[in-house]
Amino acid sequence: MPSILFHGGTVWTGDSDGTTTALLVTDGVVAEIGLAAQARAAAIEAVEGAGAVQRVDLEGGFLAPSFGDGHAHPLLGGLEAEGPPVSGCTSVDEIVEAVRRFADEHPELAVVLGASYDGSLAPEGLFDARWLDEAVSDRPVILRANDYHTVWCNSAALELAGIDASTPEPELGEITRRDDGTPLGTLREWGAVELVTSTVPGHSVESRIRALERAGQYFLERGVTWVQDAWVEPDDIDAYLAAAEAGRLPLRVNLALYADPRRFADQLPAFLDARARVESAGRPMLTARTVKFFADGVIENETGALIEPYCGSLHDHGMSVWGAEALAEAVVAVDAAGFQPHIHAIGDEAVRQALDAIERAQRENGERDRRPVIAHAQLVAPDDLARFAGLGVIPNMQPLWAQLDATMTELTVPRLGPDRALQQYRLRSLVDSGAALAFGSDWPVSSGDPREGLAVAASRQTPEGEPAGGWMPDEILPVELALRAYTSGVAHQAFADLAKPGWGQLAQGASADLVWLDRDPRDAPPLEVPSIGVRQTYLAGEARLQKRASDGD
Repeated sequence: MPSILFHGGTVWTGDSDGTTTALLVTDGVVAEIGLAAQARAAAIEAVEGAGAVQRVDLEGGFLAPSFGDGHAHPLLGGLEAEGPPVSGCTSVDEIVEAVRRFADEHPELAVVLGASYDGSLAPEGLFDARWLDEAVSDRPVILRANDYHTVWCNSAALELAGIDASTPEPELGEITRRDDGTPLGTLREWGAVELVTSTVPGHSVESRIRALERAGQYFLERGVTWVQDAWVEPDDIDAYLAAAEAGRLPLRVNLALYADPRRFADQLPAFLDARARVESAGRPMLTARTVKFFADGVIENETGALIEPYCGSLHDHGMSVWGAEALAEAVVAVDAAGFQPHIHAIGDEAVRQALDAIERAQRENGERDRRPVIAHAQLVAPDDLARFAGLGVIPNMQPLWAQLDATMTELTVPRLGPDRALQQYRLRSLVDSGAALAFGSDWPVSSGDPREGLAVAASRQTPEGEPAGGWMPDEILPVELALRAYTSGVAHQAFADLAKPGWGQLAQGASADLVWLDRDPRDAPPLEVPSIGVRQTYLAGEARLQKRASDGD
C-alpha cells in the first residue's frame, strides 16, 4: 500500500493542537502531520519514485478522525431490510399497506417480521391487531416499534402465542388490553414481546451476516468506523464470528452481551465463554468486552423509571428492570470479571440506580480502568449530574433526541410535564461538570448519521429550525465539542487509546481511521451540517467507499 498524503484542505486533529494542512499516512497509520507530512512525502518520493505517495487533494474539504457510534444496534438495523419497509411510513394506513405488499410478495414466509414503525402515529402509541389483520390474517405479523421496546402484532401472532384475556401480565412486560380485557395487539417491553417472538423462527445466520454487511456500509457511508453493538444475544455472536471469518464485517464492532435479570445467575459463565471465543478468533475488527444492562424502559411507553411519578399515569413511577440491589450485585459481578458495564438508563431513578451500582463496583472491586457507560441519561436528577465525572462514568448520549420532534411533543412531554421535560438531555451541563461525554445514535431507533446528531447538538432545533434559539439553549454544544463527543469521546469509551494502533485522534502512530467531508462543519450553520457530503471514509488508511467518477483522485 503506498503512502497517502492528504493536502489542500483543513485537517482537524481532534485534540488541543486543533487544525493543520496536511497528513501523511504510511502502512495504515498516521506518519506525519502538517509541514512535516509534506517534507516526509517528498523524501519518500525522492527515494522510491513519484508513485510511492498517493496524493489526495481535499479540494478545500475537511479531514478528521472518523466518527464512532457508542451505542447502536447494527444487527437489528441491518435486519430491517429483511422485512416490510415500515420505517418511513407516516400513517397507520401506510404501514398496513406496506405489510400487505410485502406479505403478497413473500408467500413463502411463515411469519412477517419487521421494524421500525413510528410509535407516535397512534394515540398513546397503542396499535390494534385488527388493523394488521386487514393486511395479513393467515400468518403471524410481528412489527417492532422504532423504540425497539414495543411490538405491534396481528391476531394470528397473539393466537400462536396463546395470549388472550386470561393471560397474566408477564414479568418485565405489559400486554395492553381493550376494555373487555382482550389483548389489543401492542406489547410493551421484552417480557411481553418475548411471548410472541419466542413462538416464531428467527432470522438465519446468513440473513444476519447480510444484515451486518448492510449495516456496516450504512455506517461507513456516514463516516463511522467503530460501533458499539449495545444488545447482543447468544445467537448473534455466531453471526458476528461468521461474518468476521468470511471478511464480511466491514467496520470495527464491540459486542455488549445482554444481561437479563431473569437469567443472570446462568449468564456470567456464558459471557466469559463468548469473550474467549471472540478473542481466540483473532479478528481485530471484533471485540466483546462489554455487558449491557437495562435499568429501565422508555418514557414514551411509561416504563422509564422516574423518581417522581408520571403525570396522571397508571404506571406510577415506571419500571425498574432489576431493582437497585440486584442491579448493583450484577454490575459488581461483571465488573469483577473485567467487563465494561454499559447500562441503559432513561429516567432519573434508573440513572441514580446505575450510578449507585457503579459506585458499589468501584468500592468492592477496587480501582481499575473500567470506563463504565450509562447510555441515554435522558433525565438526570440535579444532584446526580456531578456524579458522572466523580465516578468516571461515560454518559453516552443521543444528541438527535434533544429536539421537539413528534415523539417529544406527542409522547414524552405529556408524560413528564412541562417542568420536568426541561431537564432532559443535559449535554452541556455534563461536559461542564467534567464528564467524558460520548455520542451514539441508538440506530435503528433513530438515524445513525452523526451529521444529523451534530446539527441538533449545536442548535437544539428541529430540521425546520424550531424553536427559534433552540430548545433549552443553555444545553447547546459548540460544533467542535460535539465533534469530539463523536470522535475522541467514543474512542475513550472504546479503550482505543490502549489499542495498537489506537484511533479517535490524528497523532503520529494512530490508525488512519478518517472521514473526509466536503466542508468544515465548524464553519457551517448547524442546520446545514446534515447536507455536508462525506467524500470518503478510511479504515486503517484504506478507502472504504466506492468512488464516483467525479470524485477525482
